[in-house]
Amino acid sequence: MSLKEYLGAVILEIDGKEYEVESVDIDHKSGRKLVKTMNRKGKPSGFAQGVHEWTLKLTLPIPKEDAPDWDAIVGAKVTIYPVTEGGTRESYLDCVAMDDARKYSVDNEAKVDVTLAAMDRVEE
Repeated sequence: MSLKEYLGAVILEIDGKEYEVESVDIDHKSGRKLVKTMNRKGKPSGFAQGVHEWTLKLTLPIPKEDAPDWDAIVGAKVTIYPVTEGGTRESYLDCVAMDDARKYSVDNEAKVDVTLAAMDRVEE
């Protein structure tokens, strides 16, 4: 059995500027919908193509100075790529900020959760 190496940490860039990030969650919805019809089998007949949706949820530490205005993100290019060699660069185009929420706790650093919607995804 050969030993496999897996991708680990990633680097996050927004419009070419690198940001420290704790976690990145990417949600993709194909937009496909079932076509339900009344038939003897009682099952859907097929599906219809829809509109793809990408949602990026970022958790970042809040810097003491020069904190970005997350609400001002409109039309941004977000690129995510592995820290180590190998893997592919994923870019999400025309991203807009949907919401941001700050978190403070007694044991951890201050953080912000940012949700972005992307219009397209490309591999570079």
